[in-house]
Amino acid sequence: MDLTTTYLGLHLRSPLVIGAAMPLSDDLDTLKRLESAGAAAIVLHSVFEEEIHQDALELHQHLERGTHSFAESLTYFPEPETFHSGTDQYLEHIHQAKKSLSIPIIASLNGTSMGGWTAYAQNIEQAGADALELNLYAIPTDPNCTGAQVEEQYLDVVRQVKARVNLPLAVKLSPFFSSPANMAKRLTESGADALVLFNRFYQPDIDIESLEVQPHLLLSSPQEMRLPLHWIALLHGRISADLAATSGIHNALDVVRLLMAGATVTQLVSVLLRHGIAHLTTLEKDLIAWLSQHEYTSLSQLRGTMNQLKCPDPSAFERVQYMKTLQTYHPYWAVREDPLVDPDVMPEPLQLPQP
Repeated sequence: MDLTTTYLGLHLRSPLVIGAAMPLSDDLDTLKRLESAGAAAIVLHSVFEEEIHQDALELHQHLERGTHSFAESLTYFPEPETFHSGTDQYLEHIHQAKKSLSIPIIASLNGTSMGGWTAYAQNIEQAGADALELNLYAIPTDPNCTGAQVEEQYLDVVRQVKARVNLPLAVKLSPFFSSPANMAKRLTESGADALVLFNRFYQPDIDIESLEVQPHLLLSSPQEMRLPLHWIALLHGRISADLAATSGIHNALDVVRLLMAGATVTQLVSVLLRHGIAHLTTLEKDLIAWLSQHEYTSLSQLRGTMNQLKCPDPSAFERVQYMKTLQTYHPYWAVREDPLVDPDVMPEPLQLPQP
């Protein structure tokens, strides 16, 4: 069975890519285990510009410490091995991963300023990464900032980074645009070689006893796969960028659905955090079994066969399907309270099909 695919110009053994997540990518031994289990490529966890600034500040304080106490200390400079910063470690992690693994290593960067995006992107390229994923995660809280301004900021980031590095560039973006299809088109025109759909935004919780805002990370559920599936099906064939699906991918059938919609690769995180790295091998075996059972010989035969342009019912992805869905659903409790229904022949509770 030919599972190979090409993503960001990189030849991959399968569409099963490890998405950006600290527990899956911050340790070299874990990266090796992922490769052995069948990972086609690995997206390292994001490095944030705030970390870069913090490291620079700590280094400055380290270098300045004691320089005004004694005259002779003005010539003091510590040896490099005594002040490795977290961001230096990230670059070294890329370097070591490239030396130890044969699969592509994709770095991930989340910046806040134009200088932060571009300067560190160049460092990542020099460290040897095969590609770069820009994690566009910013919550516009200024009521005077328009949606058009936010979009232009994102587009400018892509243009500037693309102008300064030769790495293939993926853009991980939010679904919260007034016109996601138009934004996808403009990002592609600005230099994005791939779009990763979608980023899961941090949603804090409130501790009502301590009156503190607390981080509350929830692993994805299978239902979350529907959003990237919807937009990948709408975008495939309409833009030139590769489309990577992320969020809610928990079994081989989810992978099949997303490939049918038009995804080039599927990024896995939550399923491996729940079931362990070895589950990656199970996903690949199940994918091969399904393809063989349905007489496919390669992914190319499958990809995009159910995108909107090729779907037998294109309206299934649009407003009319929303109307049909609302009209055809009948909750069990509503049926039970209907006086016209014979209570002796009540239907069984509705069993929703598993995605």
